[in-house]
Amino acid sequence: MQTPFRLDGRTALITGGASGIGEAICRIFSAAGASIRIVDINRLKAENLAAGLQAPQPIICDITDEVGVKAIFENLDALDILVNNAGIGLVGSVEETDLADFERLFRVNVTGMFLVTKYAMPLLLKAHGCIVNIGSVAGLIGVRRRFAYCATKGAVVAMTRQLAVDYPKQIRVNCICPGTVDTPFVEAYLEKYHKHEKEKVRAELNERQPIGRLARPEEIAYMTLYLCSPEAAFVNGSVVTIDGGWTAA
Repeated sequence: MQTPFRLDGRTALITGGASGIGEAICRIFSAAGASIRIVDINRLKAENLAAGLQAPQPIICDITDEVGVKAIFENLDALDILVNNAGIGLVGSVEETDLADFERLFRVNVTGMFLVTKYAMPLLLKAHGCIVNIGSVAGLIGVRRRFAYCATKGAVVAMTRQLAVDYPKQIRVNCICPGTVDTPFVEAYLEKYHKHEKEKVRAELNERQPIGRLARPEEIAYMTLYLCSPEAAFVNGSVVTIDGGWTAA
């Protein structure tokens, strides 16, 4: 019996691939036989990860820069898998959110995903490839004081479904919506907003998931692996939660 969930002979590009969920995806995809392309703005982290995985040199790019994004795909010969993982967060209600911050979140989380997907499409269509967009439970439910973040992740969910409708026989497009994941993203949030009460707020984040803990990056990565594998050939246009029961509560 063939080993399931293999990506041998396939090329995968992961945005925000140098840390957190993106790093876990790169490691697990590489172990599954994929040739990975790491895209990130952090050169040092990206180069260290690529060296450790014996992967090609990473692609250092700001995904909000159309010229830079277009150049990525002009220099790729083939692409089978795109994982749109890069994203940023923001804490604040609608009254607390400045226009500049609101627009910055949309530039990265929505416009960036649009640009990467747009310029990846010719290669993905040629390969009958697949896309996985990393969304969030914040795109499905209201999360307190996450006005802009919820808005951007709602857009990620909507774009996923729309792409699946436009290209149902050419590519597969799915979205993963994690709960809170134990990553440097969370550490940065704690440092910025709760520097003097980190452990208290960390405990609250754990309890927010009914299962009682944060997700691990590799758990998100393994779900991504499944969705990109031949075993998921009938999964298209799906929005999959991995949230410890948060959205079920």
